[in-house]
Amino acid sequence: MRQMLSIQGSWSNRWIFILAAMGSSVGLGNIWMFPVMTGQHGGGAFILIYLLCMLLVAVPIMMAEVVIGRHARQNPVNAIEDAAVSAGASKRWRFVGILAILSGFLIFSYYSVVAGWVLHYLVAMITGQLNGLGVEQTSSFFNALLADSGMLLLWHSLFVLLVIWVLGQGIERGLDRAMRFLMPVLFLMLFMLLGFALTTGEFVSATEYLFNVHPQDISWDSVLIALGHSFFTLALGVGVIMAYSAYMGKSDAITPTVIAVGVFDTLVALLIGLVVVTVVMAAQMELRAGPGLLFVTLPVAFVQLPGGQVFGFLFFLLAAVAALTSAISLLEPATAWVTERFKWSRARAVLLLGVLAWGLGVAALFSLGQLSDLRLLGVSIFDLIDTTTILFLPMGGIAVALLAGWVLDKEMLLSELALSSATLAALWLWLLRFIAPAAVGLIFVMNLYNALYS
Repeated sequence: MRQMLSIQGSWSNRWIFILAAMGSSVGLGNIWMFPVMTGQHGGGAFILIYLLCMLLVAVPIMMAEVVIGRHARQNPVNAIEDAAVSAGASKRWRFVGILAILSGFLIFSYYSVVAGWVLHYLVAMITGQLNGLGVEQTSSFFNALLADSGMLLLWHSLFVLLVIWVLGQGIERGLDRAMRFLMPVLFLMLFMLLGFALTTGEFVSATEYLFNVHPQDISWDSVLIALGHSFFTLALGVGVIMAYSAYMGKSDAITPTVIAVGVFDTLVALLIGLVVVTVVMAAQMELRAGPGLLFVTLPVAFVQLPGGQVFGFLFFLLAAVAALTSAISLLEPATAWVTERFKWSRARAVLLLGVLAWGLGVAALFSLGQLSDLRLLGVSIFDLIDTTTILFLPMGGIAVALLAGWVLDKEMLLSELALSSATLAALWLWLLRFIAPAAVGLIFVMNLYNALYS
């Protein structure tokens, strides 16, 4: 008889799973990428394409991950192997799960370094270190941080310790409580920042920048960018959704839950975008995507506005919370696998994984400073880890779509989904079999091309 609960524990209710899944998806990319890509690629037209990509590609794959995780009530490796063997397929499908948790582990190792930058700016903003600085001075401040391996090591270590502390306490006392507290705090800060944005006089202009429809700005690149972001934003391909789904209740409806995650994730991204664009416009600065937006443009923009130091601190606190919830989710699949594979306690498992990830992160952060001349395959250690993971993730997404669409037992899948309409069930399977693999394959090819030729 199939176990009814994961040995790790369970969420206290369905909404905590939604909050946790949102926490995994709302990260730094939503801050420094989404607002700019939206405005530059058609505004409201881009948002419509993005939502379509999410509905036709990301949501079906996420539903498949939830089905596999909740059915097996185990870590992603065991869950995929269990589902494959039950369908008469090879145990080797478990390597899809291994690829997923490896991807999450690798991302965590350098994501914690970037999160350390946020913590540094959090302190710099509240202590007034950035007051009165222009773009060139703030850029120098950021470059000095990247060259200061000792400071990077401090913040990286503190962030990793915080993640270890949360995960080591288990599902109910650690993950559940963290998401129950952190996500409402994130929403509260977001609405406070929106209130601040309304006082700047540029909120309407920011709304027009993001939501006015400009079909002439839509290109094939716009479609690919929307497709890529819709896939990456839902934390697919890293085992997070599969691991979190193992802690879901059996009666929780999968389809509306997944759709709710997608809707709320998009809503939060757009609201953060409104804050970012409004503040930059109010300071009459140029809006550019990437880390420079978060660590150079926004600090200068905030401190130029009345009350900007306080709200700038609040903004970086929001970014720190978003980074923390994402980082927690990235390490959870590997933690679940180690505890179930080796029968270890969670505390022991997450301590080992945290130390290993910390060490890899140390190598990455030193590659920004003292080891900047060291190149592996022509790039720094930091960039090598980043490039590796953006290739691994679509590979995992393709594999999950093919596994669920063509290999797994259809009765099991549809029983878990409990769709009321046979037409919807057939549509979901069709999307998994044909549209999702082809679309995510395009993401892989695009990322591979960029890695080789950019």
